[in-house]
Amino acid sequence: MSSTLRKAIGPGLIMAGAAIGVSHLVQSTRAGADYGTSLIFLILLACLFKYPFLEFGPRYAAATGESMLVGFRRLGAWAVYLFALITLSTMFVILGSITLVTAGLAGVVFNLSVDSTWLSVGVLLLSLFVLSFGQYRGLDAIMKLIIGFLMLSTILATLLALNQLDAWTPLNPALHWDAVWTGAGIAFVLALLGWMPIPLDVAVWHSLWTLERSKQTGHKPSVTESVFDFRLGYVTATVSALVFVLLGAAVMNGAGLSFPNGAVAFSSTLIGLYTQNLGQWSHLLIGLAALSAMFSTTLAVMDAYPRVLHGLWSTLDSSTTNKTSPQHSMTTRSYTLTLVMISTGALLIIAFFGQQFTRLIDFATTVSFLSAPILAWMNLRLITSPWVSVEHQPSRKLKVLSWMGLIFLLGFCVVWIFWRFH
Repeated sequence: MSSTLRKAIGPGLIMAGAAIGVSHLVQSTRAGADYGTSLIFLILLACLFKYPFLEFGPRYAAATGESMLVGFRRLGAWAVYLFALITLSTMFVILGSITLVTAGLAGVVFNLSVDSTWLSVGVLLLSLFVLSFGQYRGLDAIMKLIIGFLMLSTILATLLALNQLDAWTPLNPALHWDAVWTGAGIAFVLALLGWMPIPLDVAVWHSLWTLERSKQTGHKPSVTESVFDFRLGYVTATVSALVFVLLGAAVMNGAGLSFPNGAVAFSSTLIGLYTQNLGQWSHLLIGLAALSAMFSTTLAVMDAYPRVLHGLWSTLDSSTTNKTSPQHSMTTRSYTLTLVMISTGALLIIAFFGQQFTRLIDFATTVSFLSAPILAWMNLRLITSPWVSVEHQPSRKLKVLSWMGLIFLLGFCVVWIFWRFH
C-alpha cells in the first residue's frame, strides 16, 4: 500500500463505525434469529443499490475539494434547507437512541445496576472527552482499533457458534420464506432495509470527513484513493451485517424464545444465549463485540453532527454574502461547544421522552426512509453536474446502477406507504 493511499484511509472506516449500530447488532441478528439466512439476498440488494449514492460523498469531496453541502448550495438554497430540515428534525432523537442503547449494553456487559439515564450521561461524557481532546485525529485512531476488534470478535464468535450446530438446517435460505411473506415479515423487512447499511445523508458526513482527513495529513486524496477508502468501509459494514445474520441464525434461530423488541433487552438475550450455548467465557466476547459496535456508532455520530451544523451555517452564511463557498473552518472551541449542545439535547430526549422512545425512533426512521429517494436524486444530480470534471464523474455502469437504485428506493417508499396506510 502506497504512503499516499495510507494517508487517504480513515473516513471510510469511520463511516463503517457509524453504520454498524442498531441496524446491524439488533436488526441483522433478529433477521437471522427469525428468518435464518432467508434475508441475506435482500440485505445484499439494499447495500448494492445504496452504494452509488453513498460513494458520491467522498467522490465529490476528492474531485472538487469541497463538501457536498457546498455542492448542494450550487444546486440551490432549497437543497441546503432541505438537508438542514432532515438533520435538525432527527439529530437529537438519533443520538439519544444510540446513546441509550450503548448505555444499556454497558450495564449488561459490566453488570452495572445503574439507571439508564445516568449510564447515558457516562457514555456522553466519555464520548465528549474523547472527541473534544482528540477531535478527528483521535476519532480516526480509535475507530480503526474498534472496527478491527469488532470484526475479529464477531467473526470469531460466529465461527464458534456455527461449529456448535448439530445440523445446518437453520442456515437453509428456503426454510423461512413463508414467514417472510406475512404482514409481520414484510413490516420487518421494510424496517431492516430502510437503514441498511446506513441512511443516505451519511454521504454528506463522509464528504466532510474526507476533507478533515486531508487537512490532518496534508495530503489531498485522489478520487481513486477516496473511493478505495470508501469501499473498504462499505465492504466492512456489509460483511458485518452478514456476520450478524449468521450469528442470529446459528445461535437464536429455532431456540423457541420470544425475543424482546428493545435493542438493549434483545442484546441481553443474545448475550445470554451465547453464554448458554458456548459457555460463560463467551459472555464477555459477544458483550464487548456488541458494546464496541454501539460505542463506535456513538462516537461517529457525535463527531458528524458538529461538522454538519457548522457546514450548514457556513454554507448558508456564504450564500448571503455572495461567496461561492465557506471561507472559515470550524475552531476547536466551536466544535467542543457544539458537542456539548447536541449531547445536552440528546440527554434531554432520554430523560423526558425515554418512555416514548419507540415513537421517537419511528419518527426519525420514517424521515430518513422517505427522504432517501430525494437525497439519492440530489447526490446523483450533484456528482453529474458541471462542477465535477467529466473524468471524476461516475462511470456509465455506476450511473445505470444509480438509476436502478433510485427506482428501488422509490418503489420501497411506495410499498412502505401502502403497507402503512392500507
